[in-house]
Amino acid sequence: MNVSLPHIPVRPKKPRETGLTMVMDKGLSLQEAENLVESGGDYIDLIKLGFGTSVITNKLKEKIRIYKRAKLKLYFGGTLFEVFIIRNMFNEYIKFIDNYGLEFAEVSDGSMYMPHEQKLQYIKHLAAKVTVLSEVGSKQKGVVIPTDKWINMMKKELEAGSWKVIAEARESGTTGIFHSDGTADKNLIDSISKHIDPGRIIWEAPLKAQQVWFIKLFGCNVNLGNIACNEVIPLETLRLGLRGDTFFNFLPDDLKTKKQQPTDNPHNKNYQV
Repeated sequence: MNVSLPHIPVRPKKPRETGLTMVMDKGLSLQEAENLVESGGDYIDLIKLGFGTSVITNKLKEKIRIYKRAKLKLYFGGTLFEVFIIRNMFNEYIKFIDNYGLEFAEVSDGSMYMPHEQKLQYIKHLAAKVTVLSEVGSKQKGVVIPTDKWINMMKKELEAGSWKVIAEARESGTTGIFHSDGTADKNLIDSISKHIDPGRIIWEAPLKAQQVWFIKLFGCNVNLGNIACNEVIPLETLRLGLRGDTFFNFLPDDLKTKKQQPTDNPHNKNYQV
């Protein structure tokens, strides 16, 4: 921070286990990747090279080097895993990861059908080689997964070796743990968090209102994912109470009393800023 302020919530130092920010790179150039690291690298924990972009990204090895130099945890999007699996190319997927020296991998089944036991076997196999994140939830609109099934799948995937489980919302924030209008499925999220340590979950929350909702629910060190590259610093200000949406959340009660102004008229002589 550029100035010392009291009543700022404490964020764990990197590398951290909670308070994670996972950012989606959907095809940045090398210069844009450098700029992202310069401006927001201190606040980013994980970089996901979104969906299948890694197949067609120019100078992929050079980009990976940029992120690795910044000590960011890097992995290919789960959809790319599914691209290989639906073609019966799991071994080739492992070689692809190895070729680029990645130490993290995502296992998902949001775009294709996969028996859960098969998914668990993929997690176990990969967990012996790399750190695994697994994603639960469908990318398809209209697909409803019962709450008890969400919980059971997350539990089993953690037991199979996943470091974190990702709660699906897509980059649109309109499916999975959210309704089609972008509002949170409160009952689902409440039930999941009662049965699974929220610190083991990365909640995809690409929209500001969703990020605010999770921070108010779980605190500043909630794990959030699918954050746009240009939203890294804005999200960190939300986490620290440096933005209007969370301005009063981390202040002591005596300062919170200033939330109520004596009048809405700024020209009133009794109005104090």
